[in-house]
Amino acid sequence: MWDQHNPGVLRLPSGNLVRGRALRDSMPDGPLPDFGVYLQGKDPGDFDWDSRWVRWPDFWLPSDTEKLGTVLREALRRCATERVEIACTGGVGRTGTALACLVVLDGMPGSAAVDYVRRNYSHRAMETPWQKRFAKTFVRPGSLL
Repeated sequence: MWDQHNPGVLRLPSGNLVRGRALRDSMPDGPLPDFGVYLQGKDPGDFDWDSRWVRWPDFWLPSDTEKLGTVLREALRRCATERVEIACTGGVGRTGTALACLVVLDGMPGSAAVDYVRRNYSHRAMETPWQKRFAKTFVRPGSLL
């Protein structure tokens, strides 16, 4: 599991840990992820661990919200027993939005999830009004997304 005191590590409402990070920065010290979700406009290539890519242009929204929902549900399931990271180039806008969506999937209402991620991950999370709105209105567990 991640060390909850390391930069970028977010404790979900369930108590599980997930790490958000910027791909432009060097890999943090410590263990490697077991699973990664990478939010990029183009395929980020292969990693030395299991990973999923969601096409998501910088400052915008995911190109395929259904795929994002599927990948985030997998991340939520896996973070109970594995080291899961979510990352984009800067680690703030897309990563923060996806983390807020993950918090929603973990059972918190969308409006509270935005504040939760800004308070516990980065005060700059969700860089655009549409990213914030997307996270606030992200579907709840059990829905069709």
